[in-house]
Amino acid sequence: MHQISEQELIQLIHDPKTREIGYRQLILAYQKRVYHLIRRMVLIHEDADDLTQNTFIKAFRNIDKFQGNSSLFTWLYRIGTNEALSFLEKKKKRFFFSIDDHQEKLESYVDQPGNISGDEIQRALQKALLTLPEKQRLVFHLKYQEELTYEEMSEITGTSIGALKASYHHAVKKIELSLKAE
Repeated sequence: MHQISEQELIQLIHDPKTREIGYRQLILAYQKRVYHLIRRMVLIHEDADDLTQNTFIKAFRNIDKFQGNSSLFTWLYRIGTNEALSFLEKKKKRFFFSIDDHQEKLESYVDQPGNISGDEIQRALQKALLTLPEKQRLVFHLKYQEELTYEEMSEITGTSIGALKASYHHAVKKIELSLKAE
């Protein structure tokens, strides 16, 4: 089967006769990438799994609002990013975490064998990422791990390219300092 284009996908979804097939194709095409983005933000598989489902449910409900000004991929990433950020905010408020407690809990999760794959350097990087504010962590993930352009990142986050560059620069500096301290 050939790789379906975004335009074909949108046509399938907009036609009531092929809507279900279109939705299935959308999930097949983007679920893994959306899951990995969210997982990097929230760390825990079950949370990432739920938030990925929420992302696609929101996308299905709002597909008629999709204008095509951005790619379907960046639109889904924007929904997924917002889901992850609001989840993290709610979690902090619900458990009355001080930032330090929240940090400690996530760090202990990173320290458990098997939770984050890779060696000690990877583990140190994961811990360093946890010291960043959520939005800086997101920018770092989108640029460094997803290898998106600043233009794509701007579409996803609704943030100016200049602010994204500054945020990425600050994130890299903080990570460097954290890794040197390890």
